[in-house]
Amino acid sequence: MAAELHVELVAADRSVWSGEATLVIARTTSGDIGVMPGHQPLLGVLESGPVTIRTADGNVVAAVHGGFISFADDKLSLLAEIAELADEIDVKRAERALERAKSAADAAAERRADVRLRAVAGVH
Repeated sequence: MAAELHVELVAADRSVWSGEATLVIARTTSGDIGVMPGHQPLLGVLESGPVTIRTADGNVVAAVHGGFISFADDKLSLLAEIAELADEIDVKRAERALERAKSAADAAAERRADVRLRAVAGVH
């Protein structure tokens, strides 16, 4: 049997996933990182992105937004502000949220442009 590490994925409001894994891939402020059993101890800041947990039964994937990653003694902790397992995500709802975010970004760009034009024209 392959060596394993114990993984705890915890969000601010709940324990999301716990179990044994052979590899965990996460995005940190320093870039993507893969952690396997025997990895050097680490402490990092999580960026928003997917986390892949490779288990004996396949992959567990979660959407993680912010938080910390810590590894020591073959125990990996992912302490996230928000985390959802891929199978918990409502795809249609997520698509609608993405469209709203795009619209909001466009509105923000329009506001910035309007402010710039008003500043150039000297209008307060």
